[in-house]
Amino acid sequence: MDGRDLVRSMKVVGSVGAAQGLRTVRAAWRRKRADAVGLPPRGAERARVPGPVQEVRPGPGGGVIRFSRSELQVTVTVNGAVFWGWDGSAPEPSYALAGRCPEPDPRAVLEPDKDGGWRVVAERVTVVISRHGAVEVQTPGGVTLRRDLPPRWWEPVAGGSARWMQRSEVAADARFFGLGGRASGPRLRDGTYSLWNTDPGRSFGPGDDPLYITMPLQLVVADAATHLVFHDTSWDGTVTLREGEEGAGSGHDRAGTSELRMDGGPLRCWVMVGTPARVLLVWASLTGPAALPPAWALGHHHARWGFGSEQEVRRIVSGYLERDLPLDAVHLDIDHYDEHQVFTVDHEGFPKLPQLAEDLQRDGIRLVSIVDPAVKAEPGNAVYDSGTALDVFVRDASGEVAQGVVWPGDAVFPDFTHARVRQWWGGLYEERLAQGFAGFWHDMNEPTSFTAFGESTLPRSARHALEGRGGDHREAHNVYGLCMARAGYEGLRELAPGERPFVFSRSGWAGMQRYGGSWSGDVATGWPGLRASLSLVLGLGLCGVPYSGPDVGGFDGSPSPELYLRWFQLAAYLPLFRTHASLRAGRREPWEFGPEVLEHARVALVERRRLLPYFMTLAHLARRTGAPYVRPVWWSAPEDRTLRGCEDAFLLGDDLLVAPVLDPGADRRAVQLPRGRWYDTATGRAYEGPGQVLVDAPMSRIPVLARSGAVVPVRGDDGGLELEVWAPARGRVGGGLVVPDAGDGWDEPEIERYVTRWDGDRVVVELEHEDGMIPSPRPVRVRGLGEGAAQM
Repeated sequence: MDGRDLVRSMKVVGSVGAAQGLRTVRAAWRRKRADAVGLPPRGAERARVPGPVQEVRPGPGGGVIRFSRSELQVTVTVNGAVFWGWDGSAPEPSYALAGRCPEPDPRAVLEPDKDGGWRVVAERVTVVISRHGAVEVQTPGGVTLRRDLPPRWWEPVAGGSARWMQRSEVAADARFFGLGGRASGPRLRDGTYSLWNTDPGRSFGPGDDPLYITMPLQLVVADAATHLVFHDTSWDGTVTLREGEEGAGSGHDRAGTSELRMDGGPLRCWVMVGTPARVLLVWASLTGPAALPPAWALGHHHARWGFGSEQEVRRIVSGYLERDLPLDAVHLDIDHYDEHQVFTVDHEGFPKLPQLAEDLQRDGIRLVSIVDPAVKAEPGNAVYDSGTALDVFVRDASGEVAQGVVWPGDAVFPDFTHARVRQWWGGLYEERLAQGFAGFWHDMNEPTSFTAFGESTLPRSARHALEGRGGDHREAHNVYGLCMARAGYEGLRELAPGERPFVFSRSGWAGMQRYGGSWSGDVATGWPGLRASLSLVLGLGLCGVPYSGPDVGGFDGSPSPELYLRWFQLAAYLPLFRTHASLRAGRREPWEFGPEVLEHARVALVERRRLLPYFMTLAHLARRTGAPYVRPVWWSAPEDRTLRGCEDAFLLGDDLLVAPVLDPGADRRAVQLPRGRWYDTATGRAYEGPGQVLVDAPMSRIPVLARSGAVVPVRGDDGGLELEVWAPARGRVGGGLVVPDAGDGWDEPEIERYVTRWDGDRVVVELEHEDGMIPSPRPVRVRGLGEGAAQM
């Protein structure tokens, strides 16, 4: 027995109460014993590198290069993405990819290179392979973006999965982004980042890592080009990043480095090169289009752990309605369950839940239900009984059903890596729909299992189907939340085929955007937590997950009126706009912070509702192009090094630049502008970029600037769609895209393309039409007009 674990066990029992404390102690010891028996001992290992080239076999889009101790398949696909896999690793099977792998590019040619190496030449990229297995990605002009040194494996002598390491070099000026949801960023500084989805078990801030969503995906921005690299393995690992330095030492540049170490799984990766928009478009073509939320999901959501009763929900909703505050959804946490059991209702607190849902919907408010994967392990629980009959629960290495501890007590976990289990789970949402719920919030799906010590998840030796291949939790852990989201999304598509499912998930992996979005999880209340909120949304967007947002006010504490308001103002411009807090936290309703905060929050809520057509357009564009709603300010100018370092502002689509207030006491702030003219939307004042400007940021608002020439679809006073046009600079043209949307359903509306220009002293707004340019058929309001200008 480990003495330290014994001490931890005693402390836990004393801190959380005897019953639950003893459960977590038993769970920790059970997990430790299971892994001691069920995991293969590491034992002696053999180190291996590829060795020299022995044979080359050209093939479609590239070919296979055999080295003395390994072989490498390199393929350039028709969409310009590069795949390579060592030791026979193919693109499939993959949890990240959507459907079949793209076809090889027939124009890509494998040909000899200097010094005994080889290269694949394609239209958008050149891949150079040295005779000892280094792989270099170059632009068509020959500029090296990334150089992967020959990989190294450590193979168990007794057999099993090999650990491996891949060290890469990037340009000295390159900067790293991505790796999933990271609280420190969005630019990732020097350090080691874990690749194991983790519930920190407490509220987190910028220094905490890992968190709920990790991905082996890097977006690397450099002067020459942007590239995205994704290592397609879901095993545990780490990434160690070190930024480069220009003119280091004796005047020579020092390359940036990335060192990826994985505990197992295939060594295979994808690389795509181009502008940020280009690489995210290719990434979306590989991993699938983002789920399109219903229009109401782009409004304001109010949640709390601890509503406790229908009466409290009605009181909160009445507070919004009486104060004429827009509200689109209310979320019910685990306290609405019967003893925390998933797919149940506490009939004492919520005796008429369907009637509550119906009453709220009459006021345009939807109910959203939390859904946890853990099922109470007790006969008589309907979900447990049906799951047991169908053998859907994860088993340990000895063949017994693996048990953990979550909110309902002793619990078991569905194996979402099995298609039959996903179908069973998806059918359970029929009970939720019958209760009147319109959306679903997946929580605790890392998966989390409470333990007094050690990892708070399933044993790494627990067995999973992995789509029939078989394997253990070391491979399944990171994709567990992704597969749960798939189960819920596909089940809802069958149960309510005319409606867009609304699912967002705390945990996930590459490709999770196919089934919905995410939120911050338990971000700490405080100014650092506010800053971390923006980092998470920006980082997930650059990983292909465009819909996310934080808990406004933080999860755990009682924010000051100023902090609450600044958080609220930021979130009004993020995809998921949700107030939420824990059972023990202070209130989160706007009127609880005094009349001044209430009026300023009202302004933010009204502006969010006015911008809903713009958010809906961004949702459609994210689905079609992979571009996130929330983008770093360098999105259209990645070569601008000053913009690369800007982490306290963002672009909302192409046309709005949002500069939130992230520090206490600020009533002005500096804003780094991209090139072009930008209008302060509150004052109409014009600023010229690139450069830094100082703008007012009173408590009543945060700075929002509009790009000159922009066409922003907004909601008019009559509820119809109008175009807010910001005058282009003289002699310039502008424009914008609008996607009109009915709010739900599966119709694919046409994209409307508008052009703005000056015609004498008038700003003309025209729509591209099959018959040529025609005057805008929609109402237009032009802003930013100069002296004597007129609108048309």
